[in-house]
Amino acid sequence: MAVPKHKTSKQRTHTRGSQWKLSGPALVECKSCHQQIQMHRVCPFCGSYDGEVKIEQKQGND
Repeated sequence: MAVPKHKTSKQRTHTRGSQWKLSGPALVECKSCHQQIQMHRVCPFCGSYDGEVKIEQKQGND
């Protein structure tokens, strides 16, 4: 088993750990309502996907 010859300093350890970060989701514009949505998802605003309506939205008359 490999054993380090020298102690790893706190600075070196923290610098290496600073690269672990999350990125935000990739957003694209919906083709029908032009809202920002996640890629490859049904639009939560208009219910369309790839230019076709997949989910019928309820009207606010209830």
